[in-house]
Amino acid sequence: MSELFNKEEFLKGLIKRLHENPDNIESIRGDFMKVVRELTPFEIAQVEQKLVEEGMPPESIQLMCNVHLDVFKEALDEDDINVEPWHPLHILIEEHRDILNKSKALRDVASKIGRGKYGEEEVKRLSSLIDYFELVESYFSKEENVLFPYLERHGLVQPPAIMWKEHDEVRELRRKLGNAIRNLKDVQSNTNELAIGIAEIFSNHIYKEHKILFPSSLKLLSEKEWEEVRTQFDEIGYFAFEPMPFTPSAVEPEEQSVEGLVNLGSGFLKVDQLRILLNNLPFDITYVDEDDVVRYFSEGKERIFTRTRAIIGRKVQNCHPQKSAHIVEKILSDFKSGTRDVAQFWLNLEPKMVHIRYFALRDNDGKYAGTLEVTQEISEIRALEGEKRIYDPLD
Repeated sequence: MSELFNKEEFLKGLIKRLHENPDNIESIRGDFMKVVRELTPFEIAQVEQKLVEEGMPPESIQLMCNVHLDVFKEALDEDDINVEPWHPLHILIEEHRDILNKSKALRDVASKIGRGKYGEEEVKRLSSLIDYFELVESYFSKEENVLFPYLERHGLVQPPAIMWKEHDEVRELRRKLGNAIRNLKDVQSNTNELAIGIAEIFSNHIYKEHKILFPSSLKLLSEKEWEEVRTQFDEIGYFAFEPMPFTPSAVEPEEQSVEGLVNLGSGFLKVDQLRILLNNLPFDITYVDEDDVVRYFSEGKERIFTRTRAIIGRKVQNCHPQKSAHIVEKILSDFKSGTRDVAQFWLNLEPKMVHIRYFALRDNDGKYAGTLEVTQEISEIRALEGEKRIYDPLD
């Protein structure tokens, strides 16, 4: 308790110095950064609240918080991470700039609401910023699902795990902030505390990425790997910064295959692994090629409709009774012409409810490459209610 009290007094002294001389920011930056690094976001919120209760002007406290975010934004400008504009790190750095700006805006409006000085405009602004931080999910996803896996391949495991943990902390605070604004009576009570939490986590998170994670990434990943990362970044998308168009270098043919494995584009599998995977899907699949010939069907343990290997090589029209052959023909005709890409039916075969879907398959040039049939028993899915987030033991 005494340690927190000493930090509180120290922070109070810094705020007084800044309040008395707002132009003298440089003289307190070092001391300020030291004390805020030793306090959690919620301890900072507690300190601020106590200072307000003691008569400290909220504007002075807000000025100090802005100094904190400004220090980090300036640090971005001073970074020696020199990469081309197409580079994934350049994209992340630009997204970081925008996140810091929006964090400051969130802190500003939350401070007004926390002091009870707000109206409909401030609530709308807060709601808009919450929507923005929902979009930040694409930034999280690019790191968690692309950059981090590449770093782990090179043995860098723990730093990405720590960064991911901080992403989850922001997600939780974002969820609580969204709940607060939906429940108007909670808007004033904890908005400021939650906003401080988001702003502080992001500022420290971004600092660590720029000073540790990104420089390490540049040393570990090859140019080819960075091109792969950028291509996958494009697949996920962007929320605040639209990067320059990018065309990856041509890949040599020998890099397209691995001996003994099937190249599936997003990975390589042994034939046995592929067979096990397909036969354990929670639905049945059948593939009909561009000439209407049945080429494959999965062999799961509990198949909905009877399939035998005798149908392989058979025209799909001949696999259905005469009374429904015209429907099959119409689906295939629409798929080939491009009129439709999906057709679906559902059958009540009590106690089962069966969902049947047909998907037109097309190659990279859009040329028709066959039809995929997916059949699934959905009675248990239809009965689901609410949500389940916890893995429970077997009965």
